[in-house]
Amino acid sequence: MAGSSSAIVAGLTAAALAAVAFLGHQAASNASAHPRTTRAGTAPGAVRADRGTEDADGTHDAGTLTAPPRNSGRGARVVYALDTDRVWLVEKSGEVKRTFTVKPGTVDPEPGTYRVTSRSGKVTGSDGLPVEHVVRFADNDGTVIGFSAAVDGSVPELDPKVRTGGVRETRADGRAMWKFATIGRKVVVVR
Repeated sequence: MAGSSSAIVAGLTAAALAAVAFLGHQAASNASAHPRTTRAGTAPGAVRADRGTEDADGTHDAGTLTAPPRNSGRGARVVYALDTDRVWLVEKSGEVKRTFTVKPGTVDPEPGTYRVTSRSGKVTGSDGLPVEHVVRFADNDGTVIGFSAAVDGSVPELDPKVRTGGVRETRADGRAMWKFATIGRKVVVVR
C-alpha cells in the first residue's frame, strides 16, 4: 500500500509542476509587448507624494493640491490618471483630500469606472514583496489590479515579462488610501 501511495503523490506532484510551467509560459507569452518605461528625469522606481501643507490628522490643505482631471466624474472617488501615474482622493464635495504619484505594475486597468471590490491589510504582492493596505478595484485579462505599499517602503524594478497589477504608493499614501477607499468606493481610471 505504501508503494501505491507514494506513486500517487509523485504523479500528482508531476501534474502540478506541469500545470505551473504551462501557466507560467502562457503568462510570459501574454505579457505586454510595450512595457512601461521610466519617464525622463525621474529616478527608476521613484514614488513621490505631494505633501503640500499637511494637517495633524494627515490630510492636506486643499489649496496646495492640484485638481483632478475634468473627465473624472463627480462625487467621492479615487481618480487614477494612467498617463501621469497620479492619484487623487476626492471628497463628495469635490475637494481634493490628497494627491500623489504612484509606480504602476506592468498591467494597467482599462480607462473606466470601477468600484473597490476587496481589501487586505497585509499580503504578499504579485512581485513577491510583502505589501500592506491593498485596495483592489480591477482585473485586466486575469491580472488583479490594486493600490498597495511595500512594507519596507521599496519600489522594485519590474520584469516586463511578468504580469503585475500592483500600483505602488508610499506607506503614508497607502494609509490614506486605506482610510478613504473602502469597499464599494468609486475608482475612476483616465488616460
